[in-house]
Amino acid sequence: MNLKDYVAVSGLPGLYKLVATRSSGLVIRDIDSDKTRFASSRKYQFTPLKSVAIYTDQDSIELSIIFEKIEEKLTELPLPDIKAGKDEVFDYFSKILPDYDTERVFLSDVKKVIKWYKFLSERDLLHKEETSTEVSTEGEDSSESIDNQDDSKK
Repeated sequence: MNLKDYVAVSGLPGLYKLVATRSSGLVIRDIDSDKTRFASSRKYQFTPLKSVAIYTDQDSIELSIIFEKIEEKLTELPLPDIKAGKDEVFDYFSKILPDYDTERVFLSDVKKVIKWYKFLSERDLLHKEETSTEVSTEGEDSSESIDNQDDSKK
């Protein structure tokens, strides 16, 4: 999933689309109202969603992969309410990511992941990245047509 254009901004609710970077901050666009504004780095802190990862027992796992796992299991395992109890939220998350590090992943982290997934999915902004196999398939098709042309010349 492509999350490189989305940022969380401290002190501002929701997520924002990155429009441009400046030396003193970012130009961001509100996803719901489509209003663009400048957010100074002196006043706000920015968290690009592409850089967010959750600790696991071995290493860490990118947010985009976690979102894919949530999407895969969404029919059998619906998202819990953000205001649900600690046990219910962690129970859900352990089914999505069984090897998350229980000592370094906090309730607030899990709630943010769920909240961000819900926010982006409700607005149909979560799209899987196209794989490079499609490109190689196109190349194979064109080589087949060249081979067929060579056969017809014989």
